[in-house]
Amino acid sequence: MGRKSRHLWAYFRQKPIRLKSRYDRWRQVAKEQKISRSALGRLEWIIFYETKSTFNVLFTCRHFGISSKTFYKYLKRFDSADFTTLEEKSRAPIHVRQKQITSQQEQRIITLRRLYMNYGKEKLREEYKELYGADISAHKIYYTIAKHHLYKNPAKVERAHNRSGYYLAKKRITTLKRKNRMMLGHLIQVDTIVLHLFGLKRYIITAIDLFGKVAYARCYKNQSSFSAADFLQRLNYLLDDKIVNVQTDNGSEFAKYFERACNSLGIDHYFSRVRTPKDNAVLERFNRTLQEEWLDEGNFAENIDEMNRRLTEWLVFYNFKRRHYSLDNISPINYLIKYRQVLPMSPTSTRD
Repeated sequence: MGRKSRHLWAYFRQKPIRLKSRYDRWRQVAKEQKISRSALGRLEWIIFYETKSTFNVLFTCRHFGISSKTFYKYLKRFDSADFTTLEEKSRAPIHVRQKQITSQQEQRIITLRRLYMNYGKEKLREEYKELYGADISAHKIYYTIAKHHLYKNPAKVERAHNRSGYYLAKKRITTLKRKNRMMLGHLIQVDTIVLHLFGLKRYIITAIDLFGKVAYARCYKNQSSFSAADFLQRLNYLLDDKIVNVQTDNGSEFAKYFERACNSLGIDHYFSRVRTPKDNAVLERFNRTLQEEWLDEGNFAENIDEMNRRLTEWLVFYNFKRRHYSLDNISPINYLIKYRQVLPMSPTSTRD
């Protein structure tokens, strides 16, 4: 074969085709199917499970901070030909319970109620039975009275509801007037991280001061307002009774006992707006740091006292040593010292 022939053969010969890996093809098809970001994240669970963890479920769950129950649910549902199977399904019930009371029954109850405003639901039930020759449940009578506000004294009922907090308007964080130069404790953001790991449920309540970025967290076994109140008492002691305002989301743990703790400590409670993550952005960033720098490092423990001990050790590092870009690259405690807002836990404090 001559030189020219060799050149032509080298030019026209078929070049090797490099095929993408199976997992790269999965990612490409998933994007073409335009699935949500959360579904793409679940696809990464599956890929990690089959590659780096070598089909180890516990290692995968620990890496992503998810429960094995959640992982198995999406693994069972997963179909490599249809990545929409990784989307979260609606949790609305398929069969919705229909209203049991008929329009005729409702109208009869309204008529009787207007005739006997002093009667309770049981007495009205007997009147209904005698007049119409049919029995009706006391619940239906109560439902109709409440629906149409057929109360003898509506103002009194409304005051009772307000005292119990049913119709009490929440103070939104947008109504809080910020100072030109914020001080320690002017606004503390509080939130809850829910953990489902190794068949256990744990709740880490977190808090951060918007001025000095001093942070605190504690782990609890339940998500109750009693736990949140205990957390607030500890946080108030830590900050030397300097808390002026707290901001939380609309979770049930920040009601009842938490509200009572706020009132007893003289702290104003503000709420974030619904579906507005930017209202709580500083604490969300701290929660992410806690996840990446503490929880992902294997600090989860079955014993809650041991877990809180590890958490406290990390918080000491976070507050005293860890540098923050927003604080001129110094730690929160050193930032407070710089602005002469020393806490009792500060090494420069002379308090006993």
